[in-house]
Amino acid sequence: MSSDIAWLESGQDFPHPSAALKEPDGLLAAGGDLGPDSLIKAYRHGIFPWYSEGQPPLWWSPDPRAIIFPNAIHISRSLKKEIRKTDYQLSTDTDFSQVIRACTKHRDDGTWILPEMMEAYEILFQLGYAHSVELWFEGELVGGLYGVTVGNIFCGESMFSSRPNASKIALTSLAAALSGAGFQAIDCQIENPHLVSLGAQTLPRAQFLDMLASDRDKATTWPKIDLSPAELLIDRD
Repeated sequence: MSSDIAWLESGQDFPHPSAALKEPDGLLAAGGDLGPDSLIKAYRHGIFPWYSEGQPPLWWSPDPRAIIFPNAIHISRSLKKEIRKTDYQLSTDTDFSQVIRACTKHRDDGTWILPEMMEAYEILFQLGYAHSVELWFEGELVGGLYGVTVGNIFCGESMFSSRPNASKIALTSLAAALSGAGFQAIDCQIENPHLVSLGAQTLPRAQFLDMLASDRDKATTWPKIDLSPAELLIDRD
């Protein structure tokens, strides 16, 4: 572990994200705790936890930052066709526990969602800060995602699919709902080809932090959804 990062005591304030390392990109601090006060404070300042079994909590704020603007989500023709022809049902906050547990199972590279992480986000869900999106097919949960709201920004944490494109359908449907609810951005944290295909772009960390600072206290209501993705996306190009 690098000696150049801050080592936190429980409840200690985070350093400013500008102090994060360039290699590995965004590593800011280690230690501290996963209590709700610490997590909420972290997300409000563009910081999130990400670490593996056997490590202390590690806190990150990468530069640049990957985001999706909800009204600019990209839905390919093939994905639109699949949405229209398959009888999916979408919901939010219906089964947060099942979604976060599914996110630990459907990964080829193992998982960083350790038991203490699941417990921490379950508490945030109970407090109304964390939320889930569920995609159902024939009564079975086949895709979804979860994350944390900060004002009118949704900070996505993880998603999963047990059917092809299920996580894409969940995310594109959520983007449509968030756009209608007045959310400005979906924080995707780190760019990858999957997210880029859906319209993710990168912002310099400083620009992302400015956006977060101006929007983190804005009142927004998490959309409650219980309908098909086709109904949500029907008016989108």
